[in-house]
Amino acid sequence: MVAFMPLMVKAMPIKRWTMRWLLSCLLACQVLLAHAQPLAGSGTWYEAVEHDGSKEAWHEQDRLKPVASPAKTGGYFIYKAAFDLAKTGHYVIDFDSSSVIGHFTHHIYNAAGEQVAELKGGIQSRVANPYMLRHGRDIMLPAGRYELVSEVSAPFFLAHPQPYIATLPEYQQSIKFGNAVVLVSYGAMLILAIYYAALGYIRKQATDRMYALFILGNIFYNGTALLILPDLFGVHWFYLISFPILFSNIAYVYFVIYLLELRRYSDSKLCRLGHGIIFLLALFIPAALIWPNISLELARVGVGMIMLYGLTAGIRKAWRGNLLAKYYLGAISAFFVIGAYSITNTRVSGSQTFYIEHLGMLAVTVEMVLLALVLARQFALLNYEKEHALTLSKRHLKIAHTDALTELPNRYALDQELSALPVDGVLVFIDIDGLKFYNDNYGHKRGDELLRSFAYTVNEALGELGVLHRIGGDEFAITSPQGNVQKLEACLARSIDMLRKQGFEFAGMSYGIAHAMESRDSNMLKYLADTRMYAQKRERQRSAEQHPRKTTTIV
Repeated sequence: MVAFMPLMVKAMPIKRWTMRWLLSCLLACQVLLAHAQPLAGSGTWYEAVEHDGSKEAWHEQDRLKPVASPAKTGGYFIYKAAFDLAKTGHYVIDFDSSSVIGHFTHHIYNAAGEQVAELKGGIQSRVANPYMLRHGRDIMLPAGRYELVSEVSAPFFLAHPQPYIATLPEYQQSIKFGNAVVLVSYGAMLILAIYYAALGYIRKQATDRMYALFILGNIFYNGTALLILPDLFGVHWFYLISFPILFSNIAYVYFVIYLLELRRYSDSKLCRLGHGIIFLLALFIPAALIWPNISLELARVGVGMIMLYGLTAGIRKAWRGNLLAKYYLGAISAFFVIGAYSITNTRVSGSQTFYIEHLGMLAVTVEMVLLALVLARQFALLNYEKEHALTLSKRHLKIAHTDALTELPNRYALDQELSALPVDGVLVFIDIDGLKFYNDNYGHKRGDELLRSFAYTVNEALGELGVLHRIGGDEFAITSPQGNVQKLEACLARSIDMLRKQGFEFAGMSYGIAHAMESRDSNMLKYLADTRMYAQKRERQRSAEQHPRKTTTIV
């Protein structure tokens, strides 16, 4: 998904049509998966005027005001519907479109007007739900004509809850997919909340912390609205549906500002808009405390505002070439399309599988997963850049510590070797004879060949006895942790013999040896080896002057 996002962003019109097509497919699947054939789904809603809590309130017609559906700001409502059962069987009464119901009581009357069943429940009720994550209630009814009277009350409603009756097998089949969506999405929310909270603690970045808070608000909201907290933990505080979203909306705006790195000067309009939305969302909190019945409506408006802000900021930054904004735009587009449907509709027509709450939860989960993929992509890029930088650093370090001509460790590498040289080790300074002769008579190319040949032959002869370094010009050095001077001198003698066989008849060397035990100061050790090398060189020169016909290589 992440790999295709840049292409999707470049073709925004196509992307919008694609998302609409996907949403249409999703809604079509709702109809296909709605196996229940609802009964009692075409009744009349009434609002109880000046309800005093009497069980017989729905019989007092003068107290009932016909309405199209329960008001979003809550209240006490009565639903009446007649239905026929063709055969005796096991049936289930539930609501479609929404699960945000404080209390409900279903009354079933037979053709004689006798009450045959009374079934209670709701988020604020402590009556256990026989079906997890659903308000469904079982009833065994013989064939005949019945009337359903449902009392429904809540401080507010998210959508239009519609009572219906279905056979037990059809009901059980119809709720499977919706419940699976809830459990998978809720599990993803919990995991991602921990993930972003841990990232916020480790990386110390406000982006991760704000998104963790956004997810946490949705965990409380969806956990209450979709009956997870009431069913599993006995939490029946109804306002967990609305109040957490008021805070998570603010966290989301901060998240967008931090994620897209909106600056006060370069992105002044987006910054001002974001802080203006935060200020307005902050005002929603005391307003919800004063008028709790409108708290969910304030939360719904806030969700619309944050989606529009995220989409606007994502488009603006992506247009400017911000790669992260292009990835984020894919996530916020999916969130916007599905989320816009969930906050602007009050019914999911023709389906007992999904509620409006399911779609809202799905919208948030899709964005969370896509953003997690974006973050994973970021981590992959950062890791690649880190590995690339480390490789370049190692390469540069090797270049800095390697002689370009001979590929031997250089003077800087020698200093590091000396700092780790054991007390039994030795340092050998070497000066090659004949380099000037070959440079002057055969050119510097031949002189370079002498240096490379010397480096190769001495390295081959040394093996694990020591490490050869080129200090500069015709000077070399050997560090030998073993400190076996006789073997070192034998290696050098063999190397000169090999050089002469390769055509460098005038090659020779002078060397000086310093033992590490003589001084633990590396500079003093180099001074001793250098002094002894030049002392040997002068001795060889005097010997050559006294015996001009005699050729001496190593004294």
